[in-house]
Amino acid sequence: MEINSEILIKEKTNNGVLRLVMNDLKTRNALSENMMSVLMAAINEASINSSIKVVVIASNGNVFCSGHDLKEINMARGNTDHGDDYFEKLFKKCSILMQAIVNCPKPIIAEINGVATAAGCQLVASCDLAIASDESRFATPGVNIGLFCSTPMVALSRNISKKNAMKMLLTGDMISAKKAKKIGLINSNVNKSYLQEEVEQLASNIASKSTMTVSTGKKAFYAQAEMSLADAYLYTSGVMKENTMRSDAKEGISAFLEKRDPSWPDPEDTNS
Repeated sequence: MEINSEILIKEKTNNGVLRLVMNDLKTRNALSENMMSVLMAAINEASINSSIKVVVIASNGNVFCSGHDLKEINMARGNTDHGDDYFEKLFKKCSILMQAIVNCPKPIIAEINGVATAAGCQLVASCDLAIASDESRFATPGVNIGLFCSTPMVALSRNISKKNAMKMLLTGDMISAKKAKKIGLINSNVNKSYLQEEVEQLASNIASKSTMTVSTGKKAFYAQAEMSLADAYLYTSGVMKENTMRSDAKEGISAFLEKRDPSWPDPEDTNS
């Protein structure tokens, strides 16, 4: 498959925020094979780039992400195996992308301006934080076309309550940004004209923190969520001990006690 990198615009700010802007208007920013490849490459690169502190996933057009490219899916039915091998690879690739977002040591914020459906809604739910314009809408409408949103269900059910998740999955109905905030799918909804500014403020706030500390916290958050209460406390006690030993904690605590702003060590200094 030939990779078209033009469908993803990369913009890096001076304070370490990387914006990944989906720009495939003809497919309504679908998670095509191409889009998933360029997104995954960008996220993997950001994971190891010490100059990047926060990643924002945004979009051009009035659709944030329409989910899988249904034209690609239908074309694969013409294969000799009727698409069996293609579908297995496609959904595995999408699952790997979503896990890359969760496993990325840098916080990832979804900036939603428009519709996010099916795997597009999964993308929103997989990001650590999500801010949407008031005009945005969300749905997992696979049930309406005979294709239950089973993989989007994984991210959705880990972000909102079971009853709310099941209602979205079983009806396929669109919900508003206001409703999405109420059920916990997004953090907040703002006027469209303030969306990017709101996201930039949030990203800059996080970027000003210790990179090591944020990375440690993100990893621990997702790890403990899958554990029993006792195991979670045992694990996070160990994380806290190791964190306390690091130079960032030493500097941060000293700065607090001395009533001054902290001067964080170089992010590449990962062992001190």
